[in-house]
Amino acid sequence: MHVPDGYLDAATTAGTAAVAAAGVALALRGARRELDERTAPMAGLTAAFVFAVQMMNFPVAYGTSGHLIGGALTAVLVGPWTAVLCMTVVLLVQALVFADGGLTAVGTNVTLMGLVAVGVGYGAFRLLRAVLPAGRTGLLAAAGVGAFLSVPVAALVFVGLFGLGGVADVSLGSVAVAMGGVHLLIGLGEAAITVAVLGAVLAVRPDLVRGARHLQRATALAPRSETAGRPAAPAAPAPVEAR
Repeated sequence: MHVPDGYLDAATTAGTAAVAAAGVALALRGARRELDERTAPMAGLTAAFVFAVQMMNFPVAYGTSGHLIGGALTAVLVGPWTAVLCMTVVLLVQALVFADGGLTAVGTNVTLMGLVAVGVGYGAFRLLRAVLPAGRTGLLAAAGVGAFLSVPVAALVFVGLFGLGGVADVSLGSVAVAMGGVHLLIGLGEAAITVAVLGAVLAVRPDLVRGARHLQRATALAPRSETAGRPAAPAAPAPVEAR
């Protein structure tokens, strides 16, 4: 998914850079409402995890490989605005230090993986969370579907950008087939990793998952049983032995 230098013309590259800058500016304002004593450390840990996992590729098909994007996972863990910032930092470090994605294409990559993937993944998660049964299973299902959808949608957005300003000597149809087909399979891996990671965190520290705080509030507000809070009945006096 990392777009290298020279795949898009200067106008399209500049346009995605402007979109990315505007998105990051909005995320800086929105993250103020999300960051607290729990979310701030979790954001750093999540960014480090996504950075490490993105460096590992898994085989897909036809000699191609894929890797986790992490947009939906990050959004569910720390919130969508903070997720945009986490993804931006990850993509910047990868481009500057590891040459993973072109320097002139940073705006394109932030747009695709930091804005589109996060927005689609978290949007689908919120919609499905509203209709699926409340609870851990419904939350994981919503996150898995959101993660799956985020990958092919981001890939198709790149196809659209390539149609607007692609300079590589490849037909748009070939790009669409390659990106769409392969990233459907990559989306399955994205969903599996997202569900596995969220399930592990929910099992040990559900309070760290921002997308699960509604479950914690529901548990806290659940009515207690009729006997809860009542003082224990006094014990019956021990029988006195007759002498």
